[in-house]
Amino acid sequence: MSQRVGDESVKKAMGEIRSGTSSRRHGDTLPHIHKVGSPPKQTLFKEIKDSVAETFFPDKPLNKFKDQSFFGIIVLALQSLFPILEWGRHYNLKKFRGDLISGLTIASLCIPQDIAYAKLAHLDPQYALYTSFVAPLVYAFMGSSRDIAIGPVAVVSLLLGTTLSDEISNFKSHEYLRLAFTATFFAGVTQMALGVLRLGFLIDFLSHAAIVGFMAGAAITIALQQLKGFLGIKDFTTNTDIVSVMRSVFKAAHHGWNWETIVIGLAFLIFLLVTKYIAKRNKKLFWVAAISPMISVVVSTFFVYITRADKKGVAIVRHVKKGVNPLSASEIFFSGKYLGAGIRVGVISGMVALTEGVAIGRTFAAMKDYALDGNKEMIAMGAMNMVGSLTSCYVATGSFSRSAVNHMAGCKTAVSNIVMSIVVLLTLLLITPLFKYTPNAVLASIIIAAVLSLINIEAMILLWKIDKFDFVACMGALFGVIFKSVEIGLLIAVAISFAKILVQVTRPRVAVLGKLSGTTVYRNVQQYPKAAQINGMLIVRVDSAIYFSNSNYIKERILRWLSEEEVQRTASGLSGIEYLIVEMSPVTDIDTSGIHAFEELYKSLQKRKIQLILANPGPIVIEKLHASKLTDVIGEDKIFLTVADAVSTFGPKGEGEV
Repeated sequence: MSQRVGDESVKKAMGEIRSGTSSRRHGDTLPHIHKVGSPPKQTLFKEIKDSVAETFFPDKPLNKFKDQSFFGIIVLALQSLFPILEWGRHYNLKKFRGDLISGLTIASLCIPQDIAYAKLAHLDPQYALYTSFVAPLVYAFMGSSRDIAIGPVAVVSLLLGTTLSDEISNFKSHEYLRLAFTATFFAGVTQMALGVLRLGFLIDFLSHAAIVGFMAGAAITIALQQLKGFLGIKDFTTNTDIVSVMRSVFKAAHHGWNWETIVIGLAFLIFLLVTKYIAKRNKKLFWVAAISPMISVVVSTFFVYITRADKKGVAIVRHVKKGVNPLSASEIFFSGKYLGAGIRVGVISGMVALTEGVAIGRTFAAMKDYALDGNKEMIAMGAMNMVGSLTSCYVATGSFSRSAVNHMAGCKTAVSNIVMSIVVLLTLLLITPLFKYTPNAVLASIIIAAVLSLINIEAMILLWKIDKFDFVACMGALFGVIFKSVEIGLLIAVAISFAKILVQVTRPRVAVLGKLSGTTVYRNVQQYPKAAQINGMLIVRVDSAIYFSNSNYIKERILRWLSEEEVQRTASGLSGIEYLIVEMSPVTDIDTSGIHAFEELYKSLQKRKIQLILANPGPIVIEKLHASKLTDVIGEDKIFLTVADAVSTFGPKGEGEV
């Protein structure tokens, strides 16, 4: 029995029966067979309007402004820009209790991490603390995530350090600092532009596999960079590739390593890793890992101070400037030779920071089952980095380690970021001089312990099992980072992501279908080997939209299938192929090149005396087939709603029925 469509409105749209053709063929009246319906005609303006709305405004952000007074529109607009005005109305003491605890917890984690991360960016420690004061405040008012903890992160700090030092090798110079502020400003501009123009989908072009590889490579590179502080090496390479780093390490092995530094670094690294293991085994003890960096800093600083280990070659921080952020608007390059470099580094670091931040926000939003507006996140992050660049900060984003601690500590809203910001401010005003004797080896240990979590071995193994191409993308990004540089690794990650898209678009799957026994269902014969092919017919399915980039391949692939099947069937003593049925359910769109390819396919089949039949073309496809008059060439009587209908009409008697 051919497929039936129950909905009366669909029946009406599908039209009349096609029983005449079949009865002429078999002498019997076939079951009801529907015509393929065409969508209602739309004006060009409406088509463009619908396409733009679906591409840039799929969440229909303007719907809530309908039927509102002028005052109501202003209130809703302010709430959209500053979500704190919306959720702040329902804020209470119970929520504040959770936010206070989580804010204090992540502050204890972020302060030692900030001092360490500043070294990755080749900046003085106070600039990372400035960033953890201003950026979380701005985000708390404008961001839509309840769990994300804002501040400097290892990967972006390393990226900034390597790209900026390529432009200005003397990172102690004032121009280097100015370039860092310039890059931060344009990182914010990039992020805000993506949010305002609703182009956030662009960050999705960096595949999950590429991100896994890039993050792992960056983590290894960051860890290797810490060998300078961990081993007490004074003469260390400025390159980040693994070959240069290891050469520098072994070159200094005989005279450049400091055993006191190694003992301090190794002892506290073991302590940090043990606390992380304890927290991982028992989620209730998350706070143990959260406060361990601060404990490490306090204990090691006290130890170095009382033993004066700095006199024995143990490198220390020496000075962290006290006080609140100075304004830096006048320091940004808006002209001159470094403007181009600032824009380039800003765009790259802004995109990487955005990718990491949005991914973290989405992860925790999914865990707590609340909506996260990606475009609002981009605007919030853009605003915080633009404001940060004017107040002596560098690029900030969401930190996964701090966000995880924030989540486990019981945060309820973004107020936890405000609490953390206040603690950092008090640190800047009161206790920064106490970090003078903090050994660099402990900061190196803190960074190594933090970045190890970025190496996701389980994800890599899963990539290998699921998709070998994804695994290649992952490894390409990883090896690009560790053997060349962060920028090259990022470039490889983007290139491989685009290559995968191109391969999938230009080489779509074309499957041969067979009928499952006792049904009118037709499926891929490779997936269902027992699916029977119909005598005298070849049924293929195109699993992609048909565009200029793949239309010729699809045509040639179908003709190759046809030639191979004819040879096999002739060898098996079966009758030759008289009908080629193309199942078009997965074909969401077709362009002029696709239409032209079908015209050529039709002509090739005519020379072989084979009839072309189309099954279930979608609304966009059938509309274009009608507009191009290809339906007239093929014949309206050879376009069916289902493969079963086509087989019932033109196939051997009884094949289209159950």
